Amino acid sequence: MAYWIKVSYERNEYVIDLDRISAFACTPNGKVTFWLPDSAIPIIINRQSNADGYQQVMDYIQQVSFHSLAASWIKVNYERNEYVVDLNRISSFSYSSNGRLTFWLPNSAIPIIINKQNDPDSYQKILEYIKQKTGHSL
Repeated sequence: MAYWIKVSYERNEYVIDLDRISAFACTPNGKVTFWLPDSAIPIIINRQSNADGYQQVMDYIQQVSFHSLAASWIKVNYERNEYVVDLNRISSFSYSSNGRLTFWLPNSAIPIIINKQNDPDSYQKILEYIKQKTGHSL
């Protein structure tokens, strides 16, 4: 089911299906970034510049992160941001000998790198997801 919203960003109006968005980045100062599907164009909104759009995006993030039927949405803390990511849309994972787990956000070139010490819950959930979905252990 589509979850369409309208947001203003850089003098343009966008009508976006949030169900097609694969990741959101939330900063401590209240900005939310997401990348348009099939492009690397980031949309950055905050409460001051786009109150309605911001609230709709935050409601959606709340909905998918706490009520995901497939349990594929995960919150990851990385570089002082909280990323909410749909793991079903991640197409590759990398595991280094020093224990770092890396994946790349779809529709952007941003790598997310986590380790067991910095974010143990997300780290374990991602390893379990990889085992469950691929049959491979890292």
